[in-house]
Amino acid sequence: MKPQRPKPERRPNRMGATVNRSERAVREPVRPDPRPVARSQGAVQSKTSWRDKLDAWSAHHSNSAIESLLRLLETPLQSLMTWLVIAIAVALPAALFVMFNNVQQVGQTWQDSSQISVFLKKDVTLNQGQDLRGRWAQRPDVAQATYVSSEQALEEFKRGSGLGELANHLDENPLPAVILIKPKIGGNAPDVLNSLQQALIADPLVADVRLDMLWVKRLHQFITVAERFVMALAGLLALGVLLVIGNTIRMAIENRRDEILVVKLVGATDAYVRRPFLYTGLWYGVGGGIVAAILLAIGFWWLSAPVTQLADLYQSTFRLQGLNFIESLQLILIAGITGLLGAWIAVARHLYLIQPR
Repeated sequence: MKPQRPKPERRPNRMGATVNRSERAVREPVRPDPRPVARSQGAVQSKTSWRDKLDAWSAHHSNSAIESLLRLLETPLQSLMTWLVIAIAVALPAALFVMFNNVQQVGQTWQDSSQISVFLKKDVTLNQGQDLRGRWAQRPDVAQATYVSSEQALEEFKRGSGLGELANHLDENPLPAVILIKPKIGGNAPDVLNSLQQALIADPLVADVRLDMLWVKRLHQFITVAERFVMALAGLLALGVLLVIGNTIRMAIENRRDEILVVKLVGATDAYVRRPFLYTGLWYGVGGGIVAAILLAIGFWWLSAPVTQLADLYQSTFRLQGLNFIESLQLILIAGITGLLGAWIAVARHLYLIQPR
């Protein structure tokens, strides 16, 4: 005998008809739960996710920096050769820059050659000469003004010329009073000296003004040419550093092509793949800057002794100065930024061509 299924319970409705429970459940709408939904848990999860992303980003940066440095140290000979090439390219403009600074230091002692000699008229008294010197010393384009009386000029002539006996037989002092003007040398030295010379000549107590403007113009033009030469050479050698690091990074990308394809297949972004190569370029630049600073320190130490002896022969206090600690750090920083830029250019160009198919 077949088992009989239980009949569904029917209840009479208001009209006297029976309604199945299942039909009633379908017909009646589902009422929403009046209890509020808690949203604090979702906010905590989003906040935690943001922190996790930041931790992962910083962890990948530190791992990429350490691993890229270890990769360079695994091939010390190849890395050292690249560092030497970068160091030579960085050290050449840095050495010219330091030598240019030393030349400027020597030039400061040569500024006496641009000293203006103002000869006063014979009838100018001592008080008038002193007052004139005081007024000119207050000018913004005058560094120092010294008054030399006619008697002092005659005594200096006797000591310097060796004709003291002959000068004693003169009836009167032929030398006038002189005011020695030491101008402030600036970037536009010839223009400043020309305007100062014209202002001195216009004074009614002045008889003559002597200034070797040709020498000043030559010195100023030499400094301008040297500055532009150093800047041009630095630009060319910086371009050479970019090419060397770019070629090195390109070879590193080709050697790790399969690894890059696998990482991109699992969903890695270009920034994730690019990061280790950027740190490699940074380490190349920093290492080249450190080697360049060491080479410059050794070179200037080797030259300092003969330069000092040569300066002593000319009775000069000049001493050859190399890079100080701050300038060495700046050199390393510039080399590191150049290496990072070269790696960025190489990665942006070659990494785009490696795409999974």
